Amino acid sequence: MDTEQNIPGTAAERIVYVRAVRVMDLPAELRPQAGGAETIYAVHAADGARLALVRDRKLAHALARQNDMAPVSAH
Repeated sequence: MDTEQNIPGTAAERIVYVRAVRVMDLPAELRPQAGGAETIYAVHAADGARLALVRDRKLAHALARQNDMAPVSAH
């Protein structure tokens, strides 16, 4: 049987999405933490939950991999 299941630890569950986020679109309380950057990168779970915000794309991908996740760029 060829069906995808969301079994903990499967590749489907470990995929995260990395996308650029304009700092001005963040909640006001988070903007000062961007350190003057205009764009930062968000790491999102497959269900859309934001897991992390980081300063650059390479760091977002590295963070995902260090946590045994498979990063995919989303536009």
